Amino acid sequence: MERIEKLKAFLLASPDDSFLKHALALEYVKLGDEAGARQLFEEILTLDPGYIGSYYHLGKLLERTGEQPLAIEWYEKGMAAAKAAGDRHAYGELQGAYEEASGEW
Repeated sequence: MERIEKLKAFLLASPDDSFLKHALALEYVKLGDEAGARQLFEEILTLDPGYIGSYYHLGKLLERTGEQPLAIEWYEKGMAAAKAAGDRHAYGELQGAYEEASGEW
């Protein structure tokens, strides 16, 4: 909980910091707070669609909560963002998650 409190304090000083929001969302995931994590991931990607790492984590969260079609949509958006940024590594991870999610669907 101490990490969460520190991240929240940092966010008060820098409320638009995608890195801090992403880190807080990951802490929520660890605690099983899927709703809190989802809200932050969606906020990040709405305000900063170039923050590529959040697409993967949001997609995985949606898969865990049974929202496969929505997870696939986010993986697709993430692949497009990664391709536009020239981030081959992120593209590959998102593509793998997309293919896995599509195959289970």
